[in-house]
Amino acid sequence: MSEHVALLTTGGTIASSRDEHGVSRPVAGAGIELDGVRVREVMSKDSSALDFTDLDTIRTATADALAEHGCVGVVVLHGTDTMEESALYVDLFHDDERPVVFTGAQRTSDHPDPDGPSNIAAAVAAAQSERGVLIAFGGRLLPARGVIKKHTTELDAFRSAALPRPKPLQWKPVAGIRVDIVALYPGADGVQIDASREAGASGIVLEALGSGNTNAGVVHAVKEAVAAGVHVVVTTRVPFGETSPTYGGGGGGHDLLDAGAVFSRELRAGQARIQLAALIASGTTDVAVHNSFS
Repeated sequence: MSEHVALLTTGGTIASSRDEHGVSRPVAGAGIELDGVRVREVMSKDSSALDFTDLDTIRTATADALAEHGCVGVVVLHGTDTMEESALYVDLFHDDERPVVFTGAQRTSDHPDPDGPSNIAAAVAAAQSERGVLIAFGGRLLPARGVIKKHTTELDAFRSAALPRPKPLQWKPVAGIRVDIVALYPGADGVQIDASREAGASGIVLEALGSGNTNAGVVHAVKEAVAAGVHVVVTTRVPFGETSPTYGGGGGGHDLLDAGAVFSRELRAGQARIQLAALIASGTTDVAVHNSFS
C-alpha cells in the first residue's frame, strides 16, 4: 500500500452509540472511511474496562502498524477514561520518529453534534506531520507524558504538564503484574497498603496529600511494604505541580522517603502506575526506578 496513516480502533465513546434507554455502549467497527487512512479494529471495549493485557495488545498493534510498508504514522481511537494511561504506555517504549496520536470523543457517534469527527481529522493531520506519542483532543495537541483528563464532559478535556521524555524502555509485557493505587486522606491508615502487599502487588502508588504527605501510620505501612520488596511511588491528589519530600513530623514526604518510597515529581497516579509496572516488567533496579521518576 502507498503512504498511509494507520487508524486503530479500540472502542470508547467515539465508537459508541446510545440504545433505547440512552445508555452508551461501544460497537464493533468505527465505520470510518478516509482517503489515505487504513483502519484496523484492535478491540471494542470501553476504556474503563481495559487491563494490562489490553495495554500490551494496543502497544503491539501500534508497533505492527508502524512496521507496515508506507505507514507514516498511527492514530489510536480510544476511550477518554484511561487514554492517559494507554498513551503513556505506548510512549514509554516508542523509539520511532513517526508519531502515534491518540484521540477519542466526549460525545457518542450518534450525538446530534458529535466531537469525534473533528478530533479524528486533527489526529490524522498530526500523524502526518508531528513526532512522538501525542493526544489530539478538543483543539489541543498534547504530549502523552504528563497528560491528565481534567474534565468529565467538556469537549476540551485534557491538559498536560509537557514533561521531558526519558530514554525509551525495551518493551516487556506488563500483563500479570499487579500495581495498586492507594488514595490517601485525613485519617488514612495502612490497611489498604497492607492488603495490596498481601495480595501480591509488586508496586503501590500512593496518591498523597499536598506535595506528597500523609501520617505516621501510613509511613509505617510503607516501610513494611518496601522491606517486603514492594516498590512504593508517591504522587499527589493535587492536579498540577511537583511533589517534594520536604515535610517531616512523622508523616511528611521526608518520612516517606526515609521509609523507602520514591517520589514521582510530576506524573500523577494513573500514569505513575503505568510507568512503575513497565519498569517492574523490565526487571529494573531500585536505583533505576528512582531515577525514572525523579
